[in-house]
Amino acid sequence: MNETKAGTLAVFITAADDDEAGRIAGRLLSERLAACVNILGPVRSRYWWEDKIEEAGETLLIAKTVPSRLDALIEAVREVHSYEVPEIIALPIAGGGADYLKWVADEVEPR
Repeated sequence: MNETKAGTLAVFITAADDDEAGRIAGRLLSERLAACVNILGPVRSRYWWEDKIEEAGETLLIAKTVPSRLDALIEAVREVHSYEVPEIIALPIAGGGADYLKWVADEVEPR
């Protein structure tokens, strides 16, 4: 596996609605914490919260970034997110188009 592939992450973030998702995406992009953010919705989520199974409509974001920017991305999401415990899950991208993965890395490098 080459270094570009090993250094690319897909970060899943759920938001309360499209407006919140837009604010989160805007923040991540304006601070170059993500090269791209997909916004999908609505999604239906079921989860445990305070000893009960809950259900809610949410909007899902998928942000592409690199490990060196992950901590800052998580902090930025927490600052603007309405949830007490927001879902922020980073998964490594095992492969893909080398030109796309290089583009992600290039776009989130501090300038």
